[in-house]
Amino acid sequence: MSKGRLIGVVGPSGVGKDSLMEALVARRPDLHRVRRVITRPETAGGEVFEGITPALFAARAAGGDFALHWTAHGLSYGVPARVRDGLGTGRDALVNLSRGVLGKAARQFEPFHVLHVTARPEVLAARLNARGRETPQDIARRLA
Repeated sequence: MSKGRLIGVVGPSGVGKDSLMEALVARRPDLHRVRRVITRPETAGGEVFEGITPALFAARAAGGDFALHWTAHGLSYGVPARVRDGLGTGRDALVNLSRGVLGKAARQFEPFHVLHVTARPEVLAARLNARGRETPQDIARRLA
C-alpha cells in the first residue's frame, strides 16, 4: 500500500483555510482533517482543535507527542504524532500549518504537498474583524 500524502494548508489568518478544508473533506470523505493542539481555549471558536494549557503543551512536546509544533502570535500549535498512523494506511491528511514549519514538514513527511491560500487585504481585514478575537491594532499588525 502506498503512503498517504500530508497536505499542509497555509495562508494568512482569516483567509478561509478552515472553510476550504471543510469543503474538501465534504467532497472527499476519505481525506482526514488533522485536529491540531493549541494553547487556546476551545471556546475561542474557529477550527475544531484540542485546547490545552501552555504547561501541558510543553510537557507533551518534550514527550514526543507532536510530529510538528511551533509558536505564533503568542500561542503554541502542535500536530499530533499519530498523524503518521493514518498516512501509513495510505489515507491523505489535511492540516493547517504555519509557513515557518513547511521545511520541517517536508523533511519529515514524504509525500508532502502545500496548498497556499490567499485573499485581498481588505477581505482579510473584514474576516479578522468579524471574529472579534483581536483588536484593530492586532489586525493591522497581522496584515502588515
